[in-house]
Amino acid sequence: MQLILYTGKGCCLCEQAQAMLEQVDKSAAANLQKVDVRASADLYHLYGARIPVLYREDKYSELPWPFDSFQLGEFLR
Repeated sequence: MQLILYTGKGCCLCEQAQAMLEQVDKSAAANLQKVDVRASADLYHLYGARIPVLYREDKYSELPWPFDSFQLGEFLR
């Protein structure tokens, strides 16, 4: 499973989301790709106001913040 965390520089909520992922599923966290939304105008327009957003490539689904560990666990199943 490939996960992308859409994030931004200095985003404390993004750090919380990543830490929660590491607690819920260490193997998923090990495969996490972090993408700064400021790297692209398109990404910034899609995610800039919603970060952190966790994206699951195999299911083409998003989990936007705020989420809790239960919601994250369900998203990863």
